[in-house]
Amino acid sequence: MQETLHHLLAVWMQFVLDWGYLGVFVMMAFESTAIPIPAEVVIPPAAFWAAQGRFNVYGIVLAATAGSWAGSAASYWIAWKLGRPLVERYGKYVLMSKSRIEAADRWFDAYGAGGIFVARLLPGIRHVISIPAGLFKMNFRTFSIMTILGAGFFNAALAWFGVKVLGDQPALMRDPGAMITVLKTKSHYLIGFAVVVGILYWVMVWMQRRAKRTA
Repeated sequence: MQETLHHLLAVWMQFVLDWGYLGVFVMMAFESTAIPIPAEVVIPPAAFWAAQGRFNVYGIVLAATAGSWAGSAASYWIAWKLGRPLVERYGKYVLMSKSRIEAADRWFDAYGAGGIFVARLLPGIRHVISIPAGLFKMNFRTFSIMTILGAGFFNAALAWFGVKVLGDQPALMRDPGAMITVLKTKSHYLIGFAVVVGILYWVMVWMQRRAKRTA
């Protein structure tokens, strides 16, 4: 089992290395639509390679943030042009169920531009928040600024996490034992990350309920 997990990890990290900044940009563009490529499996491996001198960590954050904005902008303009009926009709084919769109609607209606920034930090909502922004025809410049700020902060935090947890393990690619070392010696970072994700999820649920009551 350990060997299998390490092989999968090594294959993915090699993929990230081979595709470089362009790969980070493209995957993060997909991540900011409804296509399920979590940022959590894109940026930390890239940050590992940055710690090994193969990338520049600031370049990783910039490529990731540019990709986040590009994917969000595409979703925004698609929603703007198509309108609600077509988005609700065909959204299910790209993992945008009617309930998810309605939840994002309530969020946007309650929190507006500031909600765009916060939503970029939250699991489950950051992928679809661009849809109501487009449907409500939010000012695109304001939308872009809030998206870049929120995504930039989130991507920088993931890059820092990747450097701290993976960056000092240069043997990670070739030694399965290095993966176990990470799990043992960096468990406080992993636990902290899980706690933060849990808190963000709770905040998302609370804010969605509040937005629903407001609506």
